[in-house]
Amino acid sequence: MLKIRNLRVSYDGVLALSKVDIDVKPGQIVALVGGNGNGKSTTLRAVAGLNRADAGTVAFDGKEIQQIPAHDRVGLGLSLVPEGRRIFARLTVQRNLELGAYTRHDAAEVQQSLEEMYDIFPILKDRRTQLAGTMSGGEQQMLAIARGLMAKPKMLLLDEPSWGIAPKFVTKVMDTIQEVNQRGVSILLVEQNLHKALAIAHYGYVIQTGRIVMQGQGQELLHNDDIKKAYLGGL
Repeated sequence: MLKIRNLRVSYDGVLALSKVDIDVKPGQIVALVGGNGNGKSTTLRAVAGLNRADAGTVAFDGKEIQQIPAHDRVGLGLSLVPEGRRIFARLTVQRNLELGAYTRHDAAEVQQSLEEMYDIFPILKDRRTQLAGTMSGGEQQMLAIARGLMAKPKMLLLDEPSWGIAPKFVTKVMDTIQEVNQRGVSILLVEQNLHKALAIAHYGYVIQTGRIVMQGQGQELLHNDDIKKAYLGGL
């Protein structure tokens, strides 16, 4: 579904990514993991169209999209949930969700999607008239994911969904990601929490200083001794 080849991205002449290759097959959760500052979010933003690629190709559903503007990529079925959630704090939960469907014009189907979000995220139904900024970090992350799903994507791009939320909510967020995937949405997940990400991923990539240094099945990477030593404290 997603094929990235030889992706190269720089900021003001400083190289951030060098020859990144990633594949996401339909129905998969694929995790891109590694330490902070190694290019995870840059990769995701390049796929979403927010960072311009210096070289390489990004193909989605068999079509090269690296020259397509970010807002048009949403219409193709790519939806980004950015790092830090970026919800509209002064708007209600329901209004945030409705804005997630801004590219859609089928009012009846949008309403159906809204009900589906309330089914997946019951807490949002309970808080639908509450201002989004008054919710906890974990609840806001649920809202951010739901808002991304309101675009009815084929693939969800998740950037650090465990960032800044209480530990008790991290497991809930990961469980929700799996449920979304089971409903037919492919997922490219960027995470610093390697253990949590690889535990739910079908396949994973480890990125270091802008290069993919290791890849394999999620469970295979999770139990790899080199990864344990480098990122999991030898656990």
